[in-house]
Amino acid sequence: MKIRKVVCMLTLSTLLVSGCTSYQKSLYLQNEQVLNESLEGQLYDFRIMPKDELTIVVSTTDPEASAPFYRKIGQSKDGGSNSTMGMNDANLLSYLVDNQGNIDFPVLGMVKVMGLTNRECEALIREKLQPYLKETPNVTVRTSNYKFSVLGEVNAPGTYTTDAEKVTVFEALAQAGDMTLFSVRDDVQLLREDSTGVRRIYHLDLTQANVAQSPYFYLQQNDVLYVKPTKAKVNSNTFSGNASMWLTLLSVVTSITTFVLALTK
Repeated sequence: MKIRKVVCMLTLSTLLVSGCTSYQKSLYLQNEQVLNESLEGQLYDFRIMPKDELTIVVSTTDPEASAPFYRKIGQSKDGGSNSTMGMNDANLLSYLVDNQGNIDFPVLGMVKVMGLTNRECEALIREKLQPYLKETPNVTVRTSNYKFSVLGEVNAPGTYTTDAEKVTVFEALAQAGDMTLFSVRDDVQLLREDSTGVRRIYHLDLTQANVAQSPYFYLQQNDVLYVKPTKAKVNSNTFSGNASMWLTLLSVVTSITTFVLALTK
């Protein structure tokens, strides 16, 4: 009896420890004191990359003066109209950043913008436009095709677009309906392609608060987040598939046995 009690106690202790471990692994942002102790902070700035699409608006007090410096649908590159569409009602064309990091801007020609923030791009275009205008123009730059993908053990995997200039890992997961209970939270994979076309995978532990200090906490254009399933989820799916096969086989064997017994009677 004593041995049985000891075995029961050990089994119960093991179950409790494993339960606590699973619970801890399911929590985000643990050890938050790490962030409280950090005195260093840096605001994130989105930087322009090849294949980004930029919406650029140039405006002055005299609309006619700034008109040559932006294009609309139905308007040719030199500013002329090739459509009967009213230009006041037309949508602005976006500027595609090529593989060398340039955009082809009206009058100015090729302008290198790769690696710049939107504010820095505004300042650069404003400076280049100054010789052509009698006043300092107002320049606004926005990224119009910022997208990212979330795959794996989340509730709504897919590709998402946003108008925001910065998106955190948690905001991306929120867009995808958050992780399921069968996800590996301490090793989320981030696939990223840099400006030279090199692709790398980075690993993020979302159970620890210091992930907010990671250089990969903010997503970039075309980033892919992959959330791995737990071994329990994979094993359960495998067991379910095998169980279905064995149940089918057992049903067939049972039917054949019943039929044979009926014949021998």
